[in-house]
Amino acid sequence: MKRLIDLYPYRLTDHGPEFLLLRRAKGKIYHGQWRMVGGKVKSGETSWQAALRELMEETGLAPKRFWTIPSVNTFYEYKTDTVHHIPAFAAELLHSSEPVLDDEHTACSWFDSAKAVENLHWPEQKRLVELTESILMHDQILEEWLVPLR
Repeated sequence: MKRLIDLYPYRLTDHGPEFLLLRRAKGKIYHGQWRMVGGKVKSGETSWQAALRELMEETGLAPKRFWTIPSVNTFYEYKTDTVHHIPAFAAELLHSSEPVLDDEHTACSWFDSAKAVENLHWPEQKRLVELTESILMHDQILEEWLVPLR
């Protein structure tokens, strides 16, 4: 069974967090949709390592702070008759960060949480954006959720 990750890159502004969404390229799964960073976990890789790798591959960026969101994206895939439980991560980026997109994406943009939710299609991804914003706005990132960056 494939293992997947979700990663919600954000930057902090005076008005709250802005989330980086990427528009999928034609010919790719979910083409035309705005999405967060996501992908498959490779053999021998942990989920958090996969999330950092996918961030670098899809945007060329490294996080200032990286943490596990205390929830998972859960959905059912009928083609494989599989219920997926996808670990979710958040990556704080520098405010000046400028993504360099890979060939899987044609555009990127920063959105406040309301606009991010409006642009995302999957209910669980909308929920995770809202949860991440709430945690950030209430300064509630627990030490146990932080993943050390070397």
